[in-house]
Amino acid sequence: MAKVARSLAVLLPALLPGLTLPAVAEPAPMPWTGSWETAPSSTAAALPGAAVRNVVHLSIGGTAVRVRLSNRLGTRPLHLGAVTVALRREAGPDAVPGTLRTATFHGAREVTVPPGEDTVTDPVPLRVPPAADLLVTVYTPDDSGPATHHRTALQTSYLARAGAGRAADEDGGAYTATTSRWYYVTGVDVRGAAGGSVVAFGDSLTDGNGSTPDTDRRWPDRLARLLRYRTGVLNAGISGNRLLRDGTGLRALARLDADALGRAGVRVLVVFEGINDIKGTPEATDPAAFADAYRTLVARAHARGIRVVGVTLTPYAGYAAWTAAREAVRLRVNAFIRTGGAFDAVADADAAVRDPAAPARILPAYDPGDHLHFNDTGMAAVADTVHHALTRHPPGPRAAAPLIPSAPSTTP
Repeated sequence: MAKVARSLAVLLPALLPGLTLPAVAEPAPMPWTGSWETAPSSTAAALPGAAVRNVVHLSIGGTAVRVRLSNRLGTRPLHLGAVTVALRREAGPDAVPGTLRTATFHGAREVTVPPGEDTVTDPVPLRVPPAADLLVTVYTPDDSGPATHHRTALQTSYLARAGAGRAADEDGGAYTATTSRWYYVTGVDVRGAAGGSVVAFGDSLTDGNGSTPDTDRRWPDRLARLLRYRTGVLNAGISGNRLLRDGTGLRALARLDADALGRAGVRVLVVFEGINDIKGTPEATDPAAFADAYRTLVARAHARGIRVVGVTLTPYAGYAAWTAAREAVRLRVNAFIRTGGAFDAVADADAAVRDPAAPARILPAYDPGDHLHFNDTGMAAVADTVHHALTRHPPGPRAAAPLIPSAPSTTP
């Protein structure tokens, strides 16, 4: 019908010169929304001639995808010889037959990414369901220097050492080696989702350390399930990352735009970061510095219309770096997060995971054994707490409505 209307709009004025028809509006393009993310953490040796079949677990689904690839930490131009996407067939490196697509960059199948930069593919027409595993295969024909990657993937991906022509393989037989890192790929957006996205911004507690590999049990993964896959959930956690100083990856304020505020469709930023500063060497001892950093994060998010949830820092007594002096700093920082008025809402993870009999420690049921990170059960407790902060009606005029509407319980 739209094509007929446009034809009439052209023909009728010619046949009836006195008649003027209103212009027929083109339908607005469907929005892009982030469905999966990882933040570049460091570099690894390049894999010249290899194809890396990265396995990534989406949150929301859509009618098309586009992929972000990064040379942000590289020192030489990155030559991408081929990039493909496909739905994964159950487990392993095999693609669901008929779903493999070749990605392009301004129409070309190859691209060179300058050092320090990212690139995004053209839209790839591929309908993806919520909670799907996507295969993003990257072939690098030559040595492009240090490879930007995410070290703590907690996900098995696959390598074809002789990768020429293998990016387009549906069958994964050539992918005989494995890796626990994500190479080059740092984001997947989907088209057609209306719920926007939430960015989980933090350190190893968000990255997933302590949870079971290959099971998607990090707290952001559970949050996506609690939101019934109606809202994208992006994991911008980096193990070893810090709020105030560079550590593993740039400090929070230095990476905020690239890893959080600049992602597609972001509506809410969840900030769970600071414990590495407190337990680090040298340790951060001034709670006012944390308060200033949190206020700056919130102000920059608000400038883009993004609301912010602050997450209290969780206990870690029993971990080697714990001291009573550092514990006092943690408690003062948490007092600011709870009552300082900087955040639109607060998720009190400290209260959710601490042992009532020993509040400086996490509950044994949540402890994977190192007294700092969380096992799958502890990850679920953090997710439940963040979900409550997102979907309840917070007090005060700034966030009188829930940050994320509650999803109907009938949604799978």
